[in-house]
Amino acid sequence: MTTTFGTLEPALSVRQVLTLERVLAGEPEVVAGAAQLDRPVRWVHVAEAPDVGVMLSGGEMVLTTGVLLAGDEEKQTEYIRSLHRAEAAAVVLGLGRAFPSPPDVMRRAAERCGLPMIVLHRPFPFAELTEEVQARLVRRKFAAVSLSESVRTALTGLITAGAPLQRLLDEIAQHSACPVVVTNLAHRVLATAGERPAVDDVLRDWERIARQAGGSEGDGWIRAELGGRGERWGQIMLCGHRGDTATGRLLADRAAEALVLHRMLGGASAHTWEEQSAQSLLTDLVSGVVPARQLLPRARAAGLPVNRRTFVPLVVRHGDPAQLDRVLRMLGLSGLVAELADEATAVLLSLARDQDAGVLTAHFATRLRTESGSTKTVVAAADPRTAWDDVPAGLREAQHVADAVADSSAALDLPAVVRLKDVHLRGLIRLLRDDPYVQSFAERELDGLLCAADEDLLSVLRTYLATGRNKSRTAQLHHVSRPALYRRLEAIQGRLGVDLDDFEQAASVHIALLAHDAQQG
Repeated sequence: MTTTFGTLEPALSVRQVLTLERVLAGEPEVVAGAAQLDRPVRWVHVAEAPDVGVMLSGGEMVLTTGVLLAGDEEKQTEYIRSLHRAEAAAVVLGLGRAFPSPPDVMRRAAERCGLPMIVLHRPFPFAELTEEVQARLVRRKFAAVSLSESVRTALTGLITAGAPLQRLLDEIAQHSACPVVVTNLAHRVLATAGERPAVDDVLRDWERIARQAGGSEGDGWIRAELGGRGERWGQIMLCGHRGDTATGRLLADRAAEALVLHRMLGGASAHTWEEQSAQSLLTDLVSGVVPARQLLPRARAAGLPVNRRTFVPLVVRHGDPAQLDRVLRMLGLSGLVAELADEATAVLLSLARDQDAGVLTAHFATRLRTESGSTKTVVAAADPRTAWDDVPAGLREAQHVADAVADSSAALDLPAVVRLKDVHLRGLIRLLRDDPYVQSFAERELDGLLCAADEDLLSVLRTYLATGRNKSRTAQLHHVSRPALYRRLEAIQGRLGVDLDDFEQAASVHIALLAHDAQQG
């Protein structure tokens, strides 16, 4: 269930105070500082002393009759200057016995300082204005406290329930009614939330927005820093918040608190937000559910160079994603790394057009194997793509190649980078593995071994066929003597009713075994 936070009552501005019914009864007239009437009024204060500024803390609307200022132009000027120094919101002068008409000295001083000065032409009880404004401000402060607690409670509840980062951001975006963006210190986008078209509009212009990241929040761009223990590591931004600025600021602050808590509770074993961002993007690219063109702003905002680039889609089997990322950095290559499923990791390299994609890909694969020290690591690659729209098909091709060699990397001598041309029949079988005719063929050909559930004989058969029916190599790999291997091969041929020395029968069994392994995943 979603909690509706609501919004704060807008802060009273000088202009709004002047529209109150009680103030209108005094026939107010703005005689100076008309351009500053949108200043917020934090409090209302009645004061006559020339050095009134020492009693203020900023944002007050000061009411006076000027009784202690009449006849002394120097005091009148100092009164205005004192208010200006204290950052008062405005001064309201009630005309009467002390000043039957607006004092020119005070008006000129207020105009020079940019301080709104209002005179009341009819007698007006200041107590009524004070009561009205103070009541409104108190209600607003109470609403702020209530809103703050509602937001904190809702977000903390999500965190306690184990909600992922995206769920928190969706909640914030819903109630701020604008796109929400989380970035690292380099202004690379880690996560977003909000209506997809609006988010895409923000990301499409992200380079300009990131350059202005320290700009004013007056246009609804409200930021809150993310960090803890004296260290900053990102920021959350409400993009184009149309509500009251104070409401937006409160939402951003509560959101920042929740994100910091979420990250702290995630622990060292949790994926970093950078990894989650890359995983979300590459998963969407591989699935093809979202058109590649719509994902381009996300890729650009995530820091991937996309203009006039060559893209190399890779899928790595038995590779540590963190190590893959380190190798990219060591080689100075631009790319995204994301863990998929079944010990597979997608890597999308972005190279300059004048770089040799084949050489750099091979260099990456060689360095990766050296760093990992594992012979199981397989780097599958699709042909380079120069068009972004072709990247999803490339990633799926690389994934297909990686899947095709997943069960055979230990038995086959593979190149540093495996491509579609290297998987031959195995690749075709992988594509056809779900065909019922292929499934039926595999079960029929291997029935004698599958019924007995003899994994040892199946393993020997798999190695024997993968090595091109090399008996010496098969015996060596299984650590058995040649006579022991011959007995197992005879048992296999007896159960299957085939002669493995016959090329066509051996080929048929090999295809069936490839189909069986592909179906078993």
